[in-house]
Amino acid sequence: MSKNIQTFEDFKLNKQILNAIKDLEYTEPTEIQKLAIPLVQAGHDLFGIAQTGTGKTAAFVLPLLMKIKYAQGNDPRALIFAPTRELVMQIADNIEKLSKYTDIRQVTLYGGVGPKTQIENIQKGADIIVATPGRFMDIYKRGDINTRQLKTLVLDEADKMMDMGFMPQIRQLLEIIPRKRQNLLFSATMPEKVLTLSEEFLEFPEKVEVAPQATTVDTIDQRVYKVPNFKTKINLLFHLLEDEERFNRVIIFVNTRSVAENIFKFLERKANGKIKAIHANKGQNSRINAMEAFKNGEVRILVTTDVAARGIDVSKVSHVINFNTPPIYEDYVHRVGRTGRAKNEGEAISFINPLEEYHFKKIEDLIQKEIPVKEIPNSVAIEKTPFAEQQEILRALDDIKKKEDPTFKGAFHEKKRKPNTSDKKGVKSKNSIKDRKTRGKNTAYSSSKNRKKRR
Repeated sequence: MSKNIQTFEDFKLNKQILNAIKDLEYTEPTEIQKLAIPLVQAGHDLFGIAQTGTGKTAAFVLPLLMKIKYAQGNDPRALIFAPTRELVMQIADNIEKLSKYTDIRQVTLYGGVGPKTQIENIQKGADIIVATPGRFMDIYKRGDINTRQLKTLVLDEADKMMDMGFMPQIRQLLEIIPRKRQNLLFSATMPEKVLTLSEEFLEFPEKVEVAPQATTVDTIDQRVYKVPNFKTKINLLFHLLEDEERFNRVIIFVNTRSVAENIFKFLERKANGKIKAIHANKGQNSRINAMEAFKNGEVRILVTTDVAARGIDVSKVSHVINFNTPPIYEDYVHRVGRTGRAKNEGEAISFINPLEEYHFKKIEDLIQKEIPVKEIPNSVAIEKTPFAEQQEILRALDDIKKKEDPTFKGAFHEKKRKPNTSDKKGVKSKNSIKDRKTRGKNTAYSSSKNRKKRR
């Protein structure tokens, strides 16, 4: 089927949508669009496996707009679920651009802001709702959403939804919407939880996969630096970002909000204000403004936790830097997928300490690719690892090895001193004699010092 599709006109889209596509300067459909759109148009349930940056959103938005065609009634006819507010906003932005010449109405529902305005927008009439599962269920339970007219349900980034614990809300949802509907499920990875969801959610689905699951796109140049500690990571980060011409639009991923704030403060002075941070402690308006500034090119560097890994749709991100290795290995795919989008080239750089080196091997197994290791440049100062940081790394490595091998004692295992076989009654060992002599010397030295003090 995809061999016969060469242009967007081949999908038999209406003139309004084709004009919007022309405005966006989309030249030809991507592989996931060629495979998925005809199947969705034919009414099949669909299980799509696609990397980020492959045009996945348009693969379900375009046929959905064709199915809805125009505004009608007050109740929604399509519901799209996404795991984060950032991704909800990204999908809504795509719908807005592709439906600009139609009168189709959409409403976005997500947390972090009060529900009053969102409820008012629903009451004005909506054809499509794009929502996070939690906020949708909150508003539904208040009696402000009528689901009887729903004909299409889309779950985007299903793997992240499972990681974030949305399965109970999704199961509740399946009980309150019409059984006769079309279901579309998209995911970049296919862990066991997603397979279980697909069995509950989809009926006789068609499966499309544009690349092996959990792989990264070919336009991304990936490399890794083995960095001993946090301070050296900061030094290396400073060194790389000095090349402003090459590192012109950069996303730095970290694991915690505290690390995000620390890096933001370290870089803020040198970045001349062209830096923002996004994490869970930031208010919704602050996050939206930071994202928009980054998209518009007003901000060169964005420091973020994984809260934004799936909600940034910027076509020309030059670099993604993994300051920390993600604790959920599949998130590596989504992080690096923020660069190399829309067939553009990009670079993904990872900093790994001795503990993260273990986890990075697991990531390489997942993506079925060995990432080349680069030497730290000579001009970068390699700091001595502080004792506390070293102990933390060693303890974590011990914990991992103990889980893999229960007999492993670990670097912090206190070994009991075995009694010397010659330490028998009436027999003095060489060690005990030596110890006694040493103690005698120390006592004599101590007594001598005390006498001098008294004089």
